Amino acid sequence: MNFFRNHLIMRVLLLHLFCVFAFPVLVFSQTPDEIFSWLPEVEGWEKPDKKEVFNPDNLFDRINGAAPLFIENGFQEMTTGDYKKGEDYITVQVYRHATPEDAFGMYSSERSSDLTFYNIGGEAQGDDGSFFFFAGSLYVKIHGSNASDDAGKAMRLIAEALASKADSNASYPLIFKSLPTANKIPHTEAYITSNYIGHEFLNKVFVCQYKAEDVVYQLFVIDAGNSDAAKNVLKQYFDFTKQTDELKEGIIVVKDRYNGDIPCLWNGKYIIGIFNEDGKNIPDSETILKSIILQ
Repeated sequence: MNFFRNHLIMRVLLLHLFCVFAFPVLVFSQTPDEIFSWLPEVEGWEKPDKKEVFNPDNLFDRINGAAPLFIENGFQEMTTGDYKKGEDYITVQVYRHATPEDAFGMYSSERSSDLTFYNIGGEAQGDDGSFFFFAGSLYVKIHGSNASDDAGKAMRLIAEALASKADSNASYPLIFKSLPTANKIPHTEAYITSNYIGHEFLNKVFVCQYKAEDVVYQLFVIDAGNSDAAKNVLKQYFDFTKQTDELKEGIIVVKDRYNGDIPCLWNGKYIIGIFNEDGKNIPDSETILKSIILQ
């Protein structure tokens, strides 16, 4: 009797573990057919009746010169279709990336301060001619053939429907919540997948811009995965700068001959730093770095 009881308990536990660990994967593994089914009906507009799908091998055929940046940001595939209204059309391009961070990174690389920001998905921006947002592992670009109030409303309705299906709780990567809000320049958060400030060993970098005492600077965070990997990144940096100081956790100043002195804080798997394009000293840089608490 105990055998059957224990067997049943074990099956229940295994099922629970499967749901816990499998569900997050399913949330961000949408197929082109599923994405296409999410396109809403829009009054006055003919819903797309056919889709095209592009992958890393043929994305160049559709967006040509922009393809390398998408691929660098973990691009998996793009599903696209056109809404039509007479001679006018609205093209929806849904780019699926490997991770939500990659989708955010692609969005942030194309963000423009000239557009209006909206609370759709993790963040959205647009006007009556185009609309962009990210949610989950999707980065969505919507363009109209003619800018108009009608087209703008239709694009926002499409964006809201897609965002709610992709990830109704979409937001910026959590690391940004640990960065200070004082002196932050709005809508400057970004995710740089490779070659941050020109160095091939600085990858997967979370960045945000600040301004204090007329000095604009960037706070950046690298999650190296573990302490040894973080040390290896810093070692490569020290090899580049020819610094012979002992590497140990805490405040470190990297003397980068191309980018000026860069104060950093090595804390476990994290490397947190401050960078100014003109090589200027950042007021209270050490205090700022020590104020950032990452788990």
